[in-house]
Amino acid sequence: MSGSPPEFWSRRRLARWLEPRYAWGRAMHNLPQKLLAVTASVALWLVATAERRANVEQGYDVPVSVRDTTGGRSTRATSALNPSTVRVTLSGRPERLREISPKNIEAVVDVTGVPEGSFTRPVRVSPPSGTALTRQDPDKIQGFVDTQLTRTLPVTLGVATPSESSLPRYAVSPAEVSVSGPGRVVGAVRQVVTSPSVIPAGTERELPLIALNAQGRPVEGVMTQPSTVTVRRLDTGELPVKNVPVVLNPPPAALRVTSVSVQPSSVRLVAAPELLARLREVAGTVVYRAGTYTAPVTLRLPAGAQALEEVTVRLTVVPATPPAAPEGSAPPSEDQGPAKSVPATSAAPAAATPASGSPRPPAP
Repeated sequence: MSGSPPEFWSRRRLARWLEPRYAWGRAMHNLPQKLLAVTASVALWLVATAERRANVEQGYDVPVSVRDTTGGRSTRATSALNPSTVRVTLSGRPERLREISPKNIEAVVDVTGVPEGSFTRPVRVSPPSGTALTRQDPDKIQGFVDTQLTRTLPVTLGVATPSESSLPRYAVSPAEVSVSGPGRVVGAVRQVVTSPSVIPAGTERELPLIALNAQGRPVEGVMTQPSTVTVRRLDTGELPVKNVPVVLNPPPAALRVTSVSVQPSSVRLVAAPELLARLREVAGTVVYRAGTYTAPVTLRLPAGAQALEEVTVRLTVVPATPPAAPEGSAPPSEDQGPAKSVPATSAAPAAATPASGSPRPPAP
């Protein structure tokens, strides 16, 4: 048997394993030790892969910051970043990712040494501790490097429209602010206004500032110093103010008004309450002449009243057509003397209308 070939012994061992009794005996041999070994192996695998199996992914929109350590005599600024944010996907444990916000992630584009003008540079993302960067989109962004510029502009007050019965007065502190940023962006700023707000009488509020361009749209990429101003309302409350229509004096008899437009057609008057209660309209005087023109209106205000607006009128005036002589009447003889002008009071009275229509004398 010792000289039997190896294939013989292999077939013999395989045949023994095919016998049910032998196979069962070998399987049950040292069974507790075998089960313990399998359990330990599974436990070790679970421990070794627990962190990898518990990691999840989460995306964040991270704003891009600019780093520029270029030396020189002038300060540089960057504008027109496109895009201004990058989409960053991090992997880590769920509880760690829940603690992270976009401001905890650093996305930096370095423009050190980049000449002034447009650029395309890569963005470097630094993930927070306990996380790993999976991907980012995009990898590069575009922008513009320019010289830093600072301008001083007055602050324009932006408040809600007051009621017609009030005359609010405000004080802004400071009255001027500095606007700084890239030269071409700061050059587009035309005014700095406060955020619109309703300020009660006798109070003050701190309002943020908004830089606007010539079209009245906000300008992005600039900084105001300070970023807010204090607006204080100086008046104590409501004033005795009344809105009354303007009525023009009538034209002379030799002229006729074909078109009239008074701007504004009514004015706000400040006066004692008892005087305002009696006022229904205010008389306005204008000089009439033939033609189409715009003229100022002189308001005839009662003593103790003051108008808050100036009034103008757009007129179209033509010469009045003289009445035709009755048929068959003889012309005046020389000894009768020259024809006399008809006084304005003798003319047929015109219907009374306010300033938006034809002029008329003021009501007593």
